[in-house]
Amino acid sequence: MLIRRRALAAAPLALLAGCATRFATEDAAGLPRLQVQNPGLQPPRDALTIGAETLAPGDILLSSANAMTSLGIRLATLSPVSHAALYIGNGHVAEAVGEGIRQRPMPAFLEEEATVVAFRHPGVQADHVEKMRAFVPKTLGEKYNYVGVLLQAPFSIERRLCELPLTPSLLREVCLQGMGAMQVGLGRTDRFFCSQFVLEAYRRAGLPLTQADPRLVSPADLLHMREGDVPSLRSEQVLQVVGYLKLAPAPEPDLRAPA
Repeated sequence: MLIRRRALAAAPLALLAGCATRFATEDAAGLPRLQVQNPGLQPPRDALTIGAETLAPGDILLSSANAMTSLGIRLATLSPVSHAALYIGNGHVAEAVGEGIRQRPMPAFLEEEATVVAFRHPGVQADHVEKMRAFVPKTLGEKYNYVGVLLQAPFSIERRLCELPLTPSLLREVCLQGMGAMQVGLGRTDRFFCSQFVLEAYRRAGLPLTQADPRLVSPADLLHMREGDVPSLRSEQVLQVVGYLKLAPAPEPDLRAPA
């Protein structure tokens, strides 16, 4: 059995964090290798910085901010992202935030976020975009799904038991769905939090991203649906990495001599 050194190096972290894993074929020889869920934002290829003009309607924007709320979500989900939004074209983004569902220009969105990465569903066609755009106005001003977020908070932590390394994908899926039904199943379905809003837009367009209950899906789950990663919940389509619209600068090293 062939297991890449990178997977071996990541295994101790996965044991502590409860990162999902899976076995996949390596090459024509068919030798299995262990894939470990990528906890970082770095895509499987070199980071690509893009401008907003590169985006296409239907692109999914995952982001993080410097606010305490964003930090809390990232800590709970063990992820570098805390928010999900939908690019609807013409330089505008639709999203579910605390004030409710809103639409705003891309510059305003980028100004508020510290890091923004774009992902693309390769199957989006013009008719899908029309359905997404028809869905957004119907929800503008609707209240945020605070109940769903509150119910998801303990689930985000306890779900790690279902994602222990070497847990078979089917068993992981059953465990997550079962635990979610008990902890999140009583939440509202007529209001949306950020990732739930994106999932609903895709469902209305006829391109569901997953068959899992949207109330179980966090921005971190959307991140792990990207190419080269291991999704915790089974995804209907691998998302392509478009690139970084904004990337928080790495902290500068402290070069001062120790006292």
